[in-house]
Amino acid sequence: MVGYSFRICKGCFGKRGGHLKFIHYLFIIVFCISLLALLFIDVIELWVTSLGMSRAIGPHGVVLPHSIPPTRSEEYLLMPSIHVCQRAEPYLIILVATAPHNRKARQAIRDTWGGEVQVRGHRVMTLFIVGQPSDPVIGKELIEESKERGDLIQGRFIDSYGNLTLKTLSMLGWARRFCPQAHYLAKVDDDVLFNPSALLQYLNLSFKTEENDLTELYLGRVHMQVAPDHNPASKHFMSETAYTGMVFPDYCSGTAYVLSRAALLKLSLAAVSIRLPRPLPPEDVFVGICAHTAGITPTHSPLFSGSLAVPYSRCCYQTMVSCFTCSLHYPRHVPFMIQFGCTKWAVMNRYAVLALLYYNL
Repeated sequence: MVGYSFRICKGCFGKRGGHLKFIHYLFIIVFCISLLALLFIDVIELWVTSLGMSRAIGPHGVVLPHSIPPTRSEEYLLMPSIHVCQRAEPYLIILVATAPHNRKARQAIRDTWGGEVQVRGHRVMTLFIVGQPSDPVIGKELIEESKERGDLIQGRFIDSYGNLTLKTLSMLGWARRFCPQAHYLAKVDDDVLFNPSALLQYLNLSFKTEENDLTELYLGRVHMQVAPDHNPASKHFMSETAYTGMVFPDYCSGTAYVLSRAALLKLSLAAVSIRLPRPLPPEDVFVGICAHTAGITPTHSPLFSGSLAVPYSRCCYQTMVSCFTCSLHYPRHVPFMIQFGCTKWAVMNRYAVLALLYYNL
């Protein structure tokens, strides 16, 4: 049998020029395999991930680094240098979810709390994550802003309210791949007044341990026993087939929450293993489902306001980690603003309110 096979191979490649033919055919085969791998690499990654989280989790519940599916820089249209975290070595990285047209909000954050780079002896870095705008003019403006500021991350998805979950997936993937050395990740909306100093003080007082990096912390204002909204007219609509449970797992308000390094790794792994229904679940609900899948319990802190209105008090705001900012979009804030001296101009401009509150802390 072996001799017969040898004679066939000799007949094909043993003639003059047969060696060149063999190399030619081998090159074609390798090229085809490489092309198929490139075309189906996302499917391969998802399949490997879906084999089960148990293979990726060590004996003490720690995610094994080699088991994390890769995130490629090509998945982002805009992003800082891939070495940005290696150079800055942030202890806390803050990723702000923002809409492409909200340049004023981003600038207000840069000029206030987002401009802080050294807080309580720790390095802090703030970046912004956006999707693709429907308006090409805004798209060009984002490119210019990215060149000028170097702090934008743009995912390959249409930026809309319905795609906030995709924005969070991009955020988690980027942080996991390009900033795994950060001890904490804070996700913040661009209409939130965030206080990095209060957060780091709270973390040091409440969660400082010798094995702090192994603490699976998912921190924020926790919503409990929230039932799915089955009203098709609601922006939070989820069909009964998309989520069959009576209530969602407990989750932190999407306005602002914090993940430790260990929690980020486990939650990221869970996120890519969960099949996304259509329409997509609310962003904060999805993170809660991922945390539940990963075996992470959210930790409630009253220092996160969630979407609740907090009357302005300098003492209170110095202690709060996050406060929903005032604007005409939320009329319940206006009486408090007037009471505490906000001008009519400030009421008309929520970004001015952000600066006003920050500088009065």
